[in-house]
Amino acid sequence: MATAADIDAMRRAIALAARGLGATSPNPVVGCVIADPDGAVVGEGFHQRAGGPHAEVHALRAAGERARGGTAYVTLEPCNHTGRTGPCAQALIDAGVRRVFYAVGDPNRQAAGGADTLRAAGVQVASGLLEDEAAAGNAAWLTAVRLGRPHVTWKYAASLDGRIAAQDGTSRWITSAESRADVHRLRALADAVIVGSGTARADDPHLAVRADADADADAGAGAGAAAVQPLRVVVDSEATAVKPGARILDDAAPTLIAVAEDAAGEPPGGVDVVRLPRADRGLSVPALLRALYERDVRSVLLEGGATLAGGFLAAGAVDRVVGYLAPVLLGAGPAALADASIATIAEAARLDITETVRIGPDLRITATPKER
Repeated sequence: MATAADIDAMRRAIALAARGLGATSPNPVVGCVIADPDGAVVGEGFHQRAGGPHAEVHALRAAGERARGGTAYVTLEPCNHTGRTGPCAQALIDAGVRRVFYAVGDPNRQAAGGADTLRAAGVQVASGLLEDEAAAGNAAWLTAVRLGRPHVTWKYAASLDGRIAAQDGTSRWITSAESRADVHRLRALADAVIVGSGTARADDPHLAVRADADADADAGAGAGAAAVQPLRVVVDSEATAVKPGARILDDAAPTLIAVAEDAAGEPPGGVDVVRLPRADRGLSVPALLRALYERDVRSVLLEGGATLAGGFLAAGAVDRVVGYLAPVLLGAGPAALADASIATIAEAARLDITETVRIGPDLRITATPKER
């Protein structure tokens, strides 16, 4: 049975794991804490980048001989395969670790089985310690492994009465500078940022992460590893919204334009293009997410607009909602969400609010769908 010290050590490992957010994809974020036989912490580590040493290796290097006879606390079941790095289960055995606590079992069949290998070597293994907390921190990777598509966060900014622009179409700026800085933090943690053709035409967005986004990051989130620029994606069914000279075509970050298979238009030359089947409205969301998954995208930030968000929600492809609400009333103008195939109140997409935070004068609400 886990003690208070065990819980504290695993919570520290979860905090360490969060430091890799935005830098490890398509791998998971993982944290590890090593305690000696007397319970003193002697080593810590986290997975810093894809292809680099795993969390257990960093922690074992820090602990050295003091790990022998001790306990390892790992947020994800130690891997059992040799890829770009060796199996962590064997590294723990070789280090003489006596006990291993891990939070979440590895759903990746290629890497799973570390717990069985540890037990076969005589190591005491316990699973599920702070499982929900660890899984929440690894939601993007777990969603991708289990569903074969990226985890999708829909972000929007609106007035208190739910408008994303005024009646004349003006929208800069509804929310505060603090909220806009926070959005850059979200971008820094995502593998791809998606907008629709309407947003591309109206705003000519840049979508790259601002250089000082790491300074705006929450403590422990993305603070320990260099984040990479996300893939900028425009869903442009007819291939007419992105024009030569658009800000999204610069070299600040990679760009992908998704167009219909039978689109009459032609995207600007020199940009990556994927052609996808049409759906009832726009392009097939599942096909888009499959195309992104094949490009090693494991987390998506859906930034706009209302029509695209409605299509994702109707497809059951929204895993988290982050809404920035400004203390402003507009009374008219476009709503944050367009048709999502919801006809009656009984069909409403119900959410569980997981967090409410003041961001400057605004309110940031984070929620997840009740039915996944």
